Amino acid sequence: MQARWKRFLARFWEVAGGVPIRTKILGIVLGGTIFLSASVIYQLWQAVTRTMQQELEARGISIARDLAARATDPILVNDLYSLHQLVVDTRLNNPDIIYAFIVTPEGEVLVHSFQGGFPAGLVEMNTAQAEDHHRTVLLRTNQGLVWDVAVPVFGGMAGMARVGISIQRAERVFLGITSQVILTTLVVLGISLPSAAFLTFILTRPILELVEATRSVTQGDFTRRVRRWADDEIGDLADAFNAMTAELGHMDELRREREQLRRLLLEKVIATQEDERRRIARELHDSTSQNLTSLMVGLRMLETTCDDSRIRSQARELRAVAAQTLEEVHEISMRLRPRLLDDLGLSAALERLVQEWQARHQVAVDLLIHTGGGRLPDEVETAIYRIVQESLTNIARYAEAQSVSILVERRGNAIVAVIEDDGRGFDLDLIKKERHLGLAGMQERAELLGGTLTIESTPSKGTSIFVSIPVTEDSP
Repeated sequence: MQARWKRFLARFWEVAGGVPIRTKILGIVLGGTIFLSASVIYQLWQAVTRTMQQELEARGISIARDLAARATDPILVNDLYSLHQLVVDTRLNNPDIIYAFIVTPEGEVLVHSFQGGFPAGLVEMNTAQAEDHHRTVLLRTNQGLVWDVAVPVFGGMAGMARVGISIQRAERVFLGITSQVILTTLVVLGISLPSAAFLTFILTRPILELVEATRSVTQGDFTRRVRRWADDEIGDLADAFNAMTAELGHMDELRREREQLRRLLLEKVIATQEDERRRIARELHDSTSQNLTSLMVGLRMLETTCDDSRIRSQARELRAVAAQTLEEVHEISMRLRPRLLDDLGLSAALERLVQEWQARHQVAVDLLIHTGGGRLPDEVETAIYRIVQESLTNIARYAEAQSVSILVERRGNAIVAVIEDDGRGFDLDLIKKERHLGLAGMQERAELLGGTLTIESTPSKGTSIFVSIPVTEDSP
């Protein structure tokens, strides 16, 4: 029972909570007024009915007693004409009297006021038992409800006088009062409903303005302010909201400044990093590679001119070590900053990167590049190259893929790159929580140029990386 009651309350509050405040206030005013009017009508009906019943009963008793007193002599002398005239006069002198008649102690009707004949069964419907007391009863006749009053004549020895008094007068009075109450209710509703509507407007207008301002704040507009409509609680709420939005605007401005500083710093760090990589790669290529090449040439000459076989064998081994070192230096130089990226552009650099990666890891790579034939801005080419390079590195380390597909193309005002593999994939939510540095670096490179990077991965179903970086129309 308690659980059912709780469910009922929960359902009630769910329905009531979905009704607008204006409807609630208007409903309360309308319902309260109607309930008050109905209560007044009911109480008036009770009071008027009781009072009119008492009044009708007293009047009927008075008329019946008068009729009984005046009918004594005609009954005793058996003057039926005078007795009939007395009954008719009583009926005519009292418009609310429906009927009047006199019966003998044996129940025989002596005279009556009915014009169409005395109705059968009326005598049996009410017979006085006490000779010196009256008796009243409410009867339903063809003319409506009637108070039937019976008074004994001459102590009951001469018979009984009975009159029927209609309650239509009481009903008319009650209907008149009810009509007045209903009219008053309509007048009150005509005044209260517009007043309630105006009150709800005053109450809900500031709230609706607060709701609209809140929606603007959720969309990032912290300049929205609301008016203080009155010096009440809603006015205090408006002031508190304005103070809150001002503080949020200040904090958002600080956040934007910090974000701008972070972007500038990140841009500077990446630019410095690329410059340093370019310098180191150039040093490795121009200096270290040449030195290793010279060492290999010297060892070759030593190998061909020396007569000692042991020295020739050592020179051969050292030359092989130098050749391997030269290859590793070349590979490091390419990883740091490929010369092809600066000299020939993104397409050539990616083709070389994919060729070397495919040969090193023995994984099939499908590369497709459509950039329109021209060069892209240097920072865009560098970002795309680094993102593809980091993706291939992650595939080699973790994916255990059998094939890789790379697409780089220009679509309108953006350069798009898609890297897909059929490896084991990963849980993207877990990787985001762990803040993988490689993925974070790829994300930052794309966002730094106003682009986006989206990663889609499912365990055992591979990984897809979508990159889009805007490129202006006047870019080369």
